Amino acid sequence: MDALSNASTLTLVEGPLAHARRLVVKIGSALLVEEASGTVRRAWLDALMDDVAALRAAGVEVLIVSSGAIALGRRHLGLRHTRLKLEEKQAAAATGQIILAHAYQESLARHGLTVAQILLSPEDTERRRRHLNARATLNTLLALGAVPVINENDTVATAEIRFGDNDRLGARVAQMASADTLILLSDIDGLYSADPRRDPAARHIPTVERITAEIEAMAGSATSDTGSGGMVTKLAAAKIAAAAGCRMAIVNGHETHPIARLTMGGRCTWFAADANPLTARKRWIASSVDPKGRLTLDAGAARALASGKSLLPAGVTMADGGFERGDLVTLHGPDGGELGRGLVAYGVDDARRIAGRKSREIEAVLGYRGRDEIVHRDDLVLTGTAGGNP
Repeated sequence: MDALSNASTLTLVEGPLAHARRLVVKIGSALLVEEASGTVRRAWLDALMDDVAALRAAGVEVLIVSSGAIALGRRHLGLRHTRLKLEEKQAAAATGQIILAHAYQESLARHGLTVAQILLSPEDTERRRRHLNARATLNTLLALGAVPVINENDTVATAEIRFGDNDRLGARVAQMASADTLILLSDIDGLYSADPRRDPAARHIPTVERITAEIEAMAGSATSDTGSGGMVTKLAAAKIAAAAGCRMAIVNGHETHPIARLTMGGRCTWFAADANPLTARKRWIASSVDPKGRLTLDAGAARALASGKSLLPAGVTMADGGFERGDLVTLHGPDGGELGRGLVAYGVDDARRIAGRKSREIEAVLGYRGRDEIVHRDDLVLTGTAGGNP
């Protein structure tokens, strides 16, 4: 057993992960699945899950974005020909997802950790209501101590509605979950000035502050028979992550304990974030130009917002517009002046029904238990000083 098998929790949160609080790890098929047998590389997976358990013990929340369902399922179903038809891929994914989830469950159970499986489609990250539902599920699972294992919903996706690779899916999950760090486990230890397999003079790039045309020109293409990613997709993922306030690393995942090796000085490429996740989220809210409605607040609620608190239903006097849950609305003080804008937790009809009510009355009024806040402070940006702000 090598020394990395006993890597301490202290080691894993020092160095480049010292400030990580919520981390997404993306795992490709070529790393997870043994090509010759079409089975899980169990010793490798166990070593990686040892790293994940150490991060969890140190207080870091971890989400896993994992490929591998089709690669595992196709062998199980006897689909050995090279090019699978769409329906064959979907059948392989349906079978492989069970094998994949079971492998993660067994590996993390060694550490007493619970696994939760989530299958996403592009609409789950792009359509606002579905995005909020998926985000709420992820946040709840993390709060309950589970490790979400996420994959694209290949059983129903078609070529026209797929992410196409799990690098971008990893970045979308990091964006959705407001993660601060994304690690892409790859077959290479980062970005090079040229393809190092063809150019022995290629330089390793340890840090990328901004993705320029020069950086994009360095990207190669996918070479693995099992995976679908390449450096081009990794740069696309880095752009998504950076805009969401999430830094990203490309790490060689072939060796055991790749995260422990990263924290102990292993070579990789780090892509800087534009801001922290909360700042990026609020910047997006502030720059959105298409509010769907407005909420009018009493003076007490206006003062509460100015002091950094969420907007509760009790402080709302009027709801106008045609907004649905998750839409952007403007917030106005008693005199009509705009105080801010935010993402509303209720549609307009329900917002009108609970306006002026205590949060504990929501379930009795609506017949279901929603959020206590009508606009949470993390989904709210102040834009003015009118109507009762101090």
